[in-house]
Amino acid sequence: MNRLPSASEISRFHDECVRAPWTPSRSGAALVDLLWAAIEQNHWHNSMLWEQEDLARRRNVPDAEIAGNKRAIDKHNQQRNDAIERIDEALLRFFSEVKIIDQTRLSSETPGAMVDRLSILALKIHAMRLQTQRTDVDAGHVAACRAKLETLTEQRGDLAGCVDRLLAEVQRGESTFKIYRQFKMYNDPKLNPAIYGEKR
Repeated sequence: MNRLPSASEISRFHDECVRAPWTPSRSGAALVDLLWAAIEQNHWHNSMLWEQEDLARRRNVPDAEIAGNKRAIDKHNQQRNDAIERIDEALLRFFSEVKIIDQTRLSSETPGAMVDRLSILALKIHAMRLQTQRTDVDAGHVAACRAKLETLTEQRGDLAGCVDRLLAEVQRGESTFKIYRQFKMYNDPKLNPAIYGEKR
């Protein structure tokens, strides 16, 4: 593929990955290959975050297990954010020849952050759909979850349209974006006072 994927293509990829367990495998030198690799990494870490967040809410296991879940959450969240930045880096390289003019609007939300939101919505939609298929709950629970599923699906459609519009505007030079580095301080032992303070 020598063109940028559409938001609907990205969403279909997210859904395919959610339905079948997988590990990230994409690689390549082409810009779009690098973009897809970052999209895949982001979605995988979001999936792992989802799993660990569920596990961290357990009440019938030793505290040590919850602490392990929390550390895993920190690790996956860092790598999820790194992947968002790689998505934006690949896109900025793809658009490197587009001229920025005085009238070009700066978008405060980057395409990478929007793709990350699409990934999370795919996970929410999958989980909510499973709730509508349960047979161990009453009809009210199923009906409530069906309503939520409709809302989540609508929200994803809205967001997908916004992604496509932003990329089209960037291609025409009407909008642009920057990479906003997260600089997660809590994961850096040199920047988290609760960690470097322990060594004193």
